Amino acid sequence: MSHLNEFGITHLRHVDLAVPDYATQRTFYRDTWGLTEVGTDGDLSYLAAEGSPEQYVIRLRKADEKRLDLISFGATDEAAVDALAAKLGTQGVQLVNQPGKLQTAGGGYGFRFFDVDGRTIEISADVQSRQHRAIEEGEAIPVRISHAVMNSNDPTITKDWYETYLGFKLSDTLWSQHMGEMMHFMRCNDWHHSLAIARGPHTSVHHVSFEMRGLDEYMRGTGRVMRAGIKKIWGPGRHLAGNNTFTYFLDPSGNTMEYTTELERLETDQWHPTLYDIADPQTQDQWGTADPMSEIIAKDSFNTPDRGVFVAPPV
Repeated sequence: MSHLNEFGITHLRHVDLAVPDYATQRTFYRDTWGLTEVGTDGDLSYLAAEGSPEQYVIRLRKADEKRLDLISFGATDEAAVDALAAKLGTQGVQLVNQPGKLQTAGGGYGFRFFDVDGRTIEISADVQSRQHRAIEEGEAIPVRISHAVMNSNDPTITKDWYETYLGFKLSDTLWSQHMGEMMHFMRCNDWHHSLAIARGPHTSVHHVSFEMRGLDEYMRGTGRVMRAGIKKIWGPGRHLAGNNTFTYFLDPSGNTMEYTTELERLETDQWHPTLYDIADPQTQDQWGTADPMSEIIAKDSFNTPDRGVFVAPPV
């Protein structure tokens, strides 16, 4: 399996969000978005995707200020976790803690550190998997978390950091004649991207994406969220890079969430990244069903500046 990440990073596990409107967000993710609340602990809510073995894919924390608490990635085993922590420590990356037993749902073994933009990242192995099931035909709920996209005011520096320190590979880049490189799609397995870095005015969450069972379920889910009165930013459509479908919504806290399906899986490691011009309508939406990308649409996903950088969130 040459697709394996050189440092043993396997996949995206979960994204942890701090939100002021905690009760509203819990209702949104359960009743509208289609996740399953698998547990609460004080001011924390753990939400799983029914089709995924991950203990949870979103964690909500009640807080005075909206912020990204954490992005968690899986690793092959404890040895990979230890080796990566040792490597990062010697390379001057600021560790939040040394590898050890995790206190979160499913346990496991891992550690946390700050990326180049100050986000807290967790790498973990041996997390107990959750009883999950096959999503049925017509069932319009997320199968799994697909990818996380982060805003950075210098996306190329952030991309280089993830390549150098965490072994992510570049799949494709979106480019604009006026703004330069706008988005880097990065992979740690054979999915076209598990992480992407977008050009934004500040460090923040751009969007978190959830994979649906198929086109019909993706459209049914899109319709359900629209009918619930949630603001649709963009979609439905199909991107060129990654070849995946997209519909983007603003959750009640102003974080962008995406339904997607049919994200490309790369068959070969001899993949050559393409620079796609965002001025080409095909780049944004092969179908032509979504409104053309505009500054107004783009601004919706700039999000509020994440002032949580370099402050370790609670476990």
